[in-house]
Amino acid sequence: MVAQPDPAARRRRVAALSALAAAAAGLGIAVGSAGGGAGDGDKGKTVARAPAPPKPKKPVDKLSLQRQVGELLLMSFDETEPPDYLRRRLRNGQGAGVIIFAKNSPDPESATVLTEELQREAGGDALVAADQEGGTIRSVPLAEPESAQPSLETPEEAGEAARAGAQDLREAGVNVNLAPVADVAPDSASVIGGRAYPGDAAAVAPLVEAAVGAHNDERVASTAKHFPGLGLATENTDDVSVAITATADDLRELELPSFEAAIESDVPLVMASHALYPGLDQNRIASQSPQVIEDLLRGELGFDGVVVTDSLEAQAVLDRSEAGEAAVRSVEAGVDLVLMTGSGSWNLVYPALLKRAKSDPEFKARVRESAARVLALKKRLGLKAPG
Repeated sequence: MVAQPDPAARRRRVAALSALAAAAAGLGIAVGSAGGGAGDGDKGKTVARAPAPPKPKKPVDKLSLQRQVGELLLMSFDETEPPDYLRRRLRNGQGAGVIIFAKNSPDPESATVLTEELQREAGGDALVAADQEGGTIRSVPLAEPESAQPSLETPEEAGEAARAGAQDLREAGVNVNLAPVADVAPDSASVIGGRAYPGDAAAVAPLVEAAVGAHNDERVASTAKHFPGLGLATENTDDVSVAITATADDLRELELPSFEAAIESDVPLVMASHALYPGLDQNRIASQSPQVIEDLLRGELGFDGVVVTDSLEAQAVLDRSEAGEAAVRSVEAGVDLVLMTGSGSWNLVYPALLKRAKSDPEFKARVRESAARVLALKKRLGLKAPG
């Protein structure tokens, strides 16, 4: 038979143990607050630390995946008034902005009315792009520069023309110019000869530098195009597939100095060509090639701005795939902004990018990276934060 414990004795033991535990706890607090380094008697003790404050969200992380995908798209339309579907996409964040052409606005005054309407629908955060190279290549007719690039022989002339054009564009509400042409045309056979600055790479580089600087001064984003150079092409990628057989070293000597000058001048955008450059990538056109975009443009030349495609509807693109697949390939290769000059392309491109981003974590991260670059461009231009 087990003896029953004395209740009074049990209460005394419990009280003694409680007092001992309280004393030990008090000693632990004193040791933890002493502030010195841990001594031999502190081994094995854990000192509580306050949790680190949560890191603030980056702007891109405040956007849904649907809106991140939208930040990768420049849209177009055919009318002088924005159609309902375009207004809806701008309101819903399903496009970063719009490219306008002469068909949309026959003069700077009508362009101003149009761009104000576009910004209202977008909440003030839309990229509005134009192709204002000069001469006959002007998306906003009657706006500067009246002089075409081949007629500008000095940095002063190139800078003055670019400044006049940027001022007119800014007043018309255009904040991105898909110019200057940074390609170097070696002779009259070059398809780009009627649009490029005159001279060899050494002569063209300072002209490009002056044009980029003038745009920066006027807070209009310029675009150096068509990387890594179309000067050696004899046909237009808008019309046919084009292969430029120059070696990588030839391109570095003949074409890249003007793009390097643009990058050193803090050009916000670089447009990727749709030509094939077997010396850089035997299988993929430049706008779909990680070797051209990630390795050469970003890695070797150090460009950290926005890479935009040439028109997605170019025949050199469509010869390889439909528009949706082409956009996926371009974003996968490192492109940040897909330029659609066909009003119906969005219906193929947006769903294709979104579907891929939902199913592929690596591609989703790629979308986020590009959306962040586009948001940084918008901030640089003083646009409102999307969303």
